Amino acid sequence: MYVVELQFECFDNTTLSRVDRAINGLMDDLRYNGQVLGREFPITIDDGVFRVRAVCPEKDSLHPKYNSEQVTRCIEKLSDACLLTPKIKVLGIDLNSEAAAEQSKPSWQVLYTTYVHTCSPLRSGDSLLPIPLYQTGAHLDGDYKALVKWQTEWQAFDEIQMANKSQPAIKMALDEIGEVDSELFSRGEKLRDQIESTTQIPTYYYLYRVGGENLESEINRTCPKCGNDWRVEEPLHGLFHFKCDKCRLVSNLSWNYQ
Repeated sequence: MYVVELQFECFDNTTLSRVDRAINGLMDDLRYNGQVLGREFPITIDDGVFRVRAVCPEKDSLHPKYNSEQVTRCIEKLSDACLLTPKIKVLGIDLNSEAAAEQSKPSWQVLYTTYVHTCSPLRSGDSLLPIPLYQTGAHLDGDYKALVKWQTEWQAFDEIQMANKSQPAIKMALDEIGEVDSELFSRGEKLRDQIESTTQIPTYYYLYRVGGENLESEINRTCPKCGNDWRVEEPLHGLFHFKCDKCRLVSNLSWNYQ
């Protein structure tokens, strides 16, 4: 990942509220297109130039060729706030982030995220590195907002269960990220279908697993959708102990027994 700075210059008198709406609107649409990562983008002003720092998946993530219709529209509307098209300055590699997958066409890919990740939820099945969303072409209504929203919700449930404070809340969260009859899974599976249909790459959905009666029953559990055996001989990337090619599901051995 790369840290970049967007520099917005004014060409006429304007107001802070107009600038705030214009810049934040653009950053939101860049985020929903997968071109910037995270949810907070501080804006500073220096000698009449507004500056925003963000993390991007790749060095050229903000190249216009990747812009969605929504991003292009926001850039065109910057003039309404008396702002010029932003100048982009790449500050360097973000040492705290994962590198993007080198190949956007892996042999298989998986929807996988956790509450500590801000990168793309679509991972290469070959390396488990994140694939920039704008590289896939698997957008809905022009961008990847639905997928980013799904990721945000998944991460919220993951953070709830990791906090380990309220048992009713933990059960609700675990049901959403670990059960195939949950509303979150239903939406995620539709997104998975869309991605696979568009990219023509086998795309899997990660089911979180914790709990269980004992190690033996966990090792021998079957696919929750089709009931077939789905255990793999060696854990994929040290994480996925189960993989169903029919249902396009992967999962881990319960964290209670690792």
